[in-house]
Formats: sequence, C-alpha cells, structure tokens
Amino acid sequence: MACRDFLKAERAAKSAGMAKENYTIMHLDLASLDSVRQFVDNFRRSERPLDVLVCNAAVYLPTAKEPTFTAEGFELSVGTNHLGHFLLSRLLLDDLNKSDYPSKRLIIVGSITGNTNTLAGNVPPKANLGDLRGLAGGLNGLNSSSMIDGGDFDGAKAYKDSKVCNMLTMQEFHRRYHEETGITFASLYPGCIATTGLFREHIPLFRMLFPPFQKFITKGYVSEDEAGKRLAQVVSDPSLTKSGVYWSWNKDSASFENQLSQEASDAGKAMKVWEVSEKLLGLA
Repeated sequence: MACRDFLKAERAAKSAGMAKENYTIMHLDLASLDSVRQFVDNFRRSERPLDVLVCNAAVYLPTAKEPTFTAEGFELSVGTNHLGHFLLSRLLLDDLNKSDYPSKRLIIVGSITGNTNTLAGNVPPKANLGDLRGLAGGLNGLNSSSMIDGGDFDGAKAYKDSKVCNMLTMQEFHRRYHEETGITFASLYPGCIATTGLFREHIPLFRMLFPPFQKFITKGYVSEDEAGKRLAQVVSDPSLTKSGVYWSWNKDSASFENQLSQEASDAGKAMKVWEVSEKLLGLA
C-alpha cells in the first residue's frame, strides 16, 4: 500500500479486515517527484513482484482562489493527479513487465467530470486542455500559467483537466506498450462516491447537500464499498482484460465499455500530453 499517511493506511487495512501479513505500507507522496523516485527505489529493494499497479490518488481543491504548488513547483492538482502518477507509472513499467503474473494490469482512475460528453462533464467549469501551453510552460504560475490551457486559475477545472490527462495517459500507454508487453492498460469511473474525503475541501453546504442529491435526484450515488468492488473488478476480473478501455457501470452495477469525450479520446493530444510530461519530468 503506497500512501502519505501510515496511520490512515493502517486504519483502512484494519477496517477492510486485512491481515497484517497480507499487506505492506510504503511511503509515497505523489506531490513530490523525489518521493516518487524514492518509493520506486524502496519497492525494488523489497524484491517484491509487481503484478498490478493502480493509480487512484487525487487532489481536488474546488474552492481555492489561488494555486498551490508541488515540491517541484507544479500546480498541485495536476502535479499530483497527473504528473505524479505519470512518473510512477513510467518508472514501474519495467517492473510490471517483468512479472510472471498472467494478467498484468496498469489501472488509472478517471472521472465523469473530465468527460464533456456527459451531463456531469458539462457542469462549469468544463475540462479543456487547450493547446497545452500552460503544461508546456511548467504550470508554475510565474513565467507560465498554473493551468494546462494557459488560462486563469480555477481549482475545480484543474482537477477536471488532470483527470482528462489521466485518461489520455492510459490510452497512450496502451498505444505504446500493450502489443509489446501484453499489459492491460485501462481507466475507469466507478461512480459518484459522494461521501468520500475527496470533497473535504468543498464548502460545508455542498458537503451536506451533495450526497442526498446524488442518492435521490441523479441516482448516481455509489457507496465506497461498491466503488471498491468495481475497482477490484477492473484489477482482477478475467472478463475485464481488454486494454485501452474506459470502464463504467450501469444502474444494475453491470460493467460496460464507456465512450470518452472527444478531447479525452484525442490520440494526437494524448501523444502531446505524454511528450510534454516526459520533458517536464526529465524522462526525455
């Protein structure tokens, strides 16, 4: 279990009924590239095999008026949700490929809010990466914008943009490496987990009204337990091994291949996000 907070991880494992001999907690802060590299080094020293990698961390700062930044100076939401995961996945790809596990997978959690072909994705501010000028400039808010598209900072949009990057990254991994490695690369949206800590930075009124709104109006509410089961499906279900897929679930909890928005499925933009991210992280 890779996490920032050891105590929270222990509590989560205990609440899930996991025996201590069945998990190991290792420190990882995706907002620090040094931490990502140190985690990879520590993992390799442990000599454990890597069968499946799940990228599930997220920073969401919808009420922030000004940007905050990672240790390396990237806007925090994109720096954590996209660049941190991108570096982790790139560095561990060889480890994943070396595994003898017959169903190796790299899973990145996406979001309906990053897909503008959905009702939720059309709630302002909408995701839009533009020409990536802000990303190419380093997202530092000094000599470039802190937003991927080069616009003014918006905390909610920064999160949505980062999820578009996650879904584009999954597709570019698939294009570059699936045929060569046989690894399944997929993303998913497990449903609206309205009671999760993801919304802890939102205003109190939103936190109070959002769960019943999702439960009784949109009917899109999913419990943390159900969302976990859906993620576990994508991780291990033999019927969900197709690569390059964005998985969703209907109201009967049946999985299906969902369609990404035009931007989130743009192969040219996926390649450009990959190349720009490589340069920012010193991988190219």
